[in-house]
Amino acid sequence: MNVGVHEMTMEDEEDDFMLSRNYFLAKEIGSSSRKKSSQKHVVDINHVDEQVLRKEVFDIPMKHENEIQHLIKSYRNLYPKWLFKLRCGFGLLMYGFGSKKALLEDFVSTSLTDFRVVVINCYLPSNNLKQALITLAEVLSDQLKNERKSSTRSKSNTEHTFSFLSIEDLLSFLNVQLPQDNNYFVFVIIHNIDGPSLRDPDSQQYLAQLASCSRVRMVASIDHVNAPLLWDKKMVHTQFKWSWHHVPTFAPYKAEGNFFPLILANYGNAQTTKTALVVLQSLTPNAQSVFKILAEHQLANEKEGESNHNTLVVSNTLVVRL
Repeated sequence: MNVGVHEMTMEDEEDDFMLSRNYFLAKEIGSSSRKKSSQKHVVDINHVDEQVLRKEVFDIPMKHENEIQHLIKSYRNLYPKWLFKLRCGFGLLMYGFGSKKALLEDFVSTSLTDFRVVVINCYLPSNNLKQALITLAEVLSDQLKNERKSSTRSKSNTEHTFSFLSIEDLLSFLNVQLPQDNNYFVFVIIHNIDGPSLRDPDSQQYLAQLASCSRVRMVASIDHVNAPLLWDKKMVHTQFKWSWHHVPTFAPYKAEGNFFPLILANYGNAQTTKTALVVLQSLTPNAQSVFKILAEHQLANEKEGESNHNTLVVSNTLVVRL
């Protein structure tokens, strides 16, 4: 009887030993496999040409396209309310998941047809804020000339004058006081006001001063979760005077996402040309036709030789509807 008990104890000890041995073997194999996997890096992956990769990303079929279009169109019922708030001096700030570029463009083409509109694409890698202010000053100056029925100064002289003004002087001009019965405004549409190119404190402060100008009305969109941290209490309530609107569209960030570097892309020497093509694709059809005319003009004058310096320069960060 005692012998049987002793034999079972020996068998149990052998089972425990094998179990312990298998446990440590499994731990050793797991640690070695993790060590091998940790030695793999993204740079070891074969990169794909950027143009090919972007084309594949662009060709990904859009899901729920009809539902997205229906959702964007449903916001049209809010357009009269938005325009009323703008007339009252408030700024509109659109937030929510999804690209709001198409929504703002539809609002402009539907409700702001009687006004001058300047569009700033802050999702671009770089933006010239001063050029935007110069454009706004030119638009307001033309309107003042029409009202006073005076055209003693040519448009080229006006552009020359504004180009030499500082940002502070441009903001002072835009804040010109017009008669109270004057119902003229310049609307500024800013796609992604929280974009990397204008995320610094100075740029945001200039935008806040621009929004507080008496004849400027601002409509902007944000996508970054920490975007409200760009502004202090004074900027939000007394300068921007934001009226917050939650307008999720669930639309893909096609135009905005084109300027983010792709991890698996192989960047070649033609990066500048590709970026220019992406910029042109993000513009409206009317703006694309304008750039086409400018390109044809440039090619036609190219035969005149290098002595001809009358070239045309247009900022790709602005779209102006006059």
